Amino acid sequence: MNSLADFVLVSAMLFGIGIYGLATKRNALRLLFAVEIMINAANLNFVAFGQFLPFAQAAQPSALGQTFVLFSIALAAAEAAVILAIVVVAYRLHQDVDVSELKSMQG
Repeated sequence: MNSLADFVLVSAMLFGIGIYGLATKRNALRLLFAVEIMINAANLNFVAFGQFLPFAQAAQPSALGQTFVLFSIALAAAEAAVILAIVVVAYRLHQDVDVSELKSMQG
């Protein structure tokens, strides 16, 4: 059986990959993917801590971590839909989804 440290390590690696993507990429879709990776890292932590915390080891199992993750997934889907709509409008107006170029354009 895996330990809590294993899950936290994988989550930290995913979060680091997301931070790297946010720091280096300028394409709006790649930035969205980096944010989604970071959200998935947080979701992994919710599930892992929900499984390994002392109150989860009680006689009746708790699904608190999974409940938070379901809400987080719903919010992330709504966020992705809004951002993709903004990216489509920006592409139609400027024929580019480079974030640094979109900042300098007026319109």
